[in-house]
Amino acid sequence: MTPQHFEEPRLSAATAGDLPVSGEELLDLMRAVLARGVPFRFHARGWSMAPFVRDGDAITVSPLPQNPPGVGDVVAFVRPGTRDLVVHRVVARHGRDLLIQGDSVAQSADGIIPAENLLGRVTRVERDGRDIRLGSGPERIAIAWLSRKRLLIPLCVRLPSRLKALFRPRR
Repeated sequence: MTPQHFEEPRLSAATAGDLPVSGEELLDLMRAVLARGVPFRFHARGWSMAPFVRDGDAITVSPLPQNPPGVGDVVAFVRPGTRDLVVHRVVARHGRDLLIQGDSVAQSADGIIPAENLLGRVTRVERDGRDIRLGSGPERIAIAWLSRKRLLIPLCVRLPSRLKALFRPRR
């Protein structure tokens, strides 16, 4: 066979199931896929973004366009020092760098994350075969403010029970 008979390698999605990778392998794979301009989908691990992203949700991270993420966007980044892959929300901007924090993290934010540590923006969250939109539309700015002020967790805990009581049928 001559070289012209070989096709250019292409990225494709596995449809038979998930490919179990984690840690450094996942980070390297994500970087390679995003560098080609292709969105990357994986399953979230952990609860730091609950209730908007839960453990096991499928997350799609898309390459960053020319404009940097804004307040309220959920981004994937590499935590400086540990080289961990993290998905959290932008709660403030400091020039090109971002202050990032998990929605359900009661402690301090991740800190100022340099722009070069950003991998991509979360563009889709799926749970049980359904898209989860809350937290990725225009409401994301309010959610970022509530998260930064440490008000999001108490609100998410108290609000559902109050709404149930409000809409409970009267006898």
